[in-house]
Amino acid sequence: MTIQSILQGRSGDIYSCAADVPVSQAVEILAEKRIGALPVLDGAEVVGIFSERDVLHCLRKFGHDAMDHVVRDVMTADVISVERTKSVMGALSLMTKRRIRHLPVVEDGNLVGFVSIGDLVKYRIDKIEHEAAAMRDYIQST
Repeated sequence: MTIQSILQGRSGDIYSCAADVPVSQAVEILAEKRIGALPVLDGAEVVGIFSERDVLHCLRKFGHDAMDHVVRDVMTADVISVERTKSVMGALSLMTKRRIRHLPVVEDGNLVGFVSIGDLVKYRIDKIEHEAAAMRDYIQST
């Protein structure tokens, strides 16, 4: 079970922003789309992640002027990413160890997906429930 399994079930855009957009614009995207983080791109390359946590740190640091800064000033620049071939359990372990909630999925240095810890946990729970149902069916058929 790999990250590719999660990406296959998806359709639609990956919401993102550029490093030079105002924090206010990035916050608007987070609120409007009801998401917790945005990959920050330079072309198709991930150069950072802008999350709800970054908003809080920005507000604490800059106060009322926070929304006037650009994402580059406040984003998490130390990006941890995975490839499609990474196992779901490996990605969950990585996220737990590094205390992060979002992972860009990259291929040849370019963004091809974006997953949250919620996506991975949901996939894992669905898989376990499917396996349990198959086991019940097997037991009942014998």
